[in-house]
Amino acid sequence: MTRVLVVEDDPQLVRALRINLQARKFEVAEAGDGGSALRLAAAHKPDVIVLDLGLPDMDGIEVIKGVRGWSLVPILVLSARHTSEDKIRALDAGADDYVTKPFSMDELLARLRAATRRQEAPGTARPDKVTLVATDEFTVDLVAKKVLRGERAVRLTPTEWHLLEILTTHPGRLISQSRLLLEVWGPTYRENTNYLRVYMAQLRRKLEADPSHPRYLITEPGMGYRFEP
Repeated sequence: MTRVLVVEDDPQLVRALRINLQARKFEVAEAGDGGSALRLAAAHKPDVIVLDLGLPDMDGIEVIKGVRGWSLVPILVLSARHTSEDKIRALDAGADDYVTKPFSMDELLARLRAATRRQEAPGTARPDKVTLVATDEFTVDLVAKKVLRGERAVRLTPTEWHLLEILTTHPGRLISQSRLLLEVWGPTYRENTNYLRVYMAQLRRKLEADPSHPRYLITEPGMGYRFEP
């Protein structure tokens, strides 16, 4: 049974989440503040965490950072904060996904299922240990630093390779624009989102069967990009 830790201080929302999750055979633990969340996460090792950012004792960002100090458990943020800045802060701290309130319960459950599938899939629990990423369209050899489409090698620029490497070593995880710009171009380029659009378009032309409707290199508008295996 999949264990979910719900970190939320609204009793009515907690009750609704508990009823819906338990009806779908999730095991639910609850925490009403950040301190309790960190203690429960360490003691019970949940399979996924649903986290509100507006907690009574600390910002949810600090909970994300605390958990990321020792665990790669998927963290799905559930928050009333709608601005891109809040979303980027959460993603940069280590969150895997972000759902804004009010939300559809079906969407939340779908994202939870996706997060747990990625965690259970071979090669995704420790992204730094992945050496080969294979899709129906292309294969990425992270050791040899090569990309193949069938038997044909795909020629990538160093910048294209660096972007692809970051995304494919974190399958299913939303990587923020600011993190990609920082890691690939450096701190002076953190606002140059047009760079990302240009290079991601180039990657799609080289790797996707239909670049205008990408299957693997997904844009999350205003937030970042995601590789879906």
